[in-house]
Amino acid sequence: MTDFLQLLISGLATGAIYALAAIGFTLLWQTSQTINFAQGEFVMVPAFLALIAMRWFGVPFVPSLLLAILGSMLLLGVAFRYVIVGPLIRRGVLPLVISTIALSILLKESVKDFYSAEAQTFPTLLPDTLITVAGVSVSLAQLGVLAVALVTIVLLQWFLAGTRTGRQMQATAQNPTVARILGVPVERMILYTFLINAALAAMASLLVSPIYLAKFSNGETLGLIAFVAAIVGGFNQVRGAIAGGLLIGVLDNLAAAYVSTAYRQAIPLILLVLVILFRPQGLLGRKEERAV
Repeated sequence: MTDFLQLLISGLATGAIYALAAIGFTLLWQTSQTINFAQGEFVMVPAFLALIAMRWFGVPFVPSLLLAILGSMLLLGVAFRYVIVGPLIRRGVLPLVISTIALSILLKESVKDFYSAEAQTFPTLLPDTLITVAGVSVSLAQLGVLAVALVTIVLLQWFLAGTRTGRQMQATAQNPTVARILGVPVERMILYTFLINAALAAMASLLVSPIYLAKFSNGETLGLIAFVAAIVGGFNQVRGAIAGGLLIGVLDNLAAAYVSTAYRQAIPLILLVLVILFRPQGLLGRKEERAV
C-alpha cells in the first residue's frame, strides 16, 4: 500500500504537468479552432530560454524563469497568433495543421543546432530530498511540482469562471458570432487564449525540466501525451484536459511499476483507443452537433 501511494503521488505530479500542456490544446481549439501540433515544442523551448538567460547573460535563476515565461508569451503566444495562425486560419484547418507541424520541426532543430543536442541539467527551486509522512516516502521536489501545477490549474479555473474577462473568453469559445454581437472583443479574447497557452506551456517546461532534463527532443513525447490527454478527457472541456492529464500520469506510473517499463509508452495510446471506441466525446466532454 505504501508503494502504491508513492506511485500515485509521483504519477499525479507528472500528470499535472501533462494537464498544463493539454489545457493549451483545449483552449486554442475552443476559441480559434486551432490544433497546435507544436505544443510539445512549446513546452520544450521555455527551459532553454531560461538556460540562455542564466548561462549566456548571467541572469540569476528566479529572474531567468520570469524572463522565460515572458519570452514564451511573446514568442509562442503573440508571434504565433499573428504570424502563423492569423494568416492561415482563413485558409482552413489543413494548412494550419501542416504549419504547426513545420513549426515544431523548426523549433526542435533550432534548439539542437544553436544551443546543444545534449541533455542539459536544469536547476530546481526545491531539493530532491525524501520526506516521510505516515510511512510514505515522497520527494520534496515532486510535491513542489504537484503543488505548483495544481495551484496554476486552480487559478486558471478561477480566472475563467470568476472574472469578467474569463467569462468573455468562455463566451468566445462557445459562440464567437453571438459574443461579438453582445459586445465581447473577440479578437482580444483569442489573443488572451494564446498568451495563456504560452504561459501554461512555460510553467510545464520549468516544472518538468528539473526531473527529465532539458532536451531538444522532449517535445515529441510531451506533445503526444498532452494531445492524447486532451482527447481522453474531452477536447472541448478544460476540466476534461485536466482529468485526462492526471489519469495518464497515474496509469503510466502504475503500469511501469506493476506491468513493465517496456509497455509504459503504449498506455496513453491504449487509453486513447478505448475512449474513441466507447466514448468518442471524451470522459468529461460533451457531444457537439454541427449543421452541414
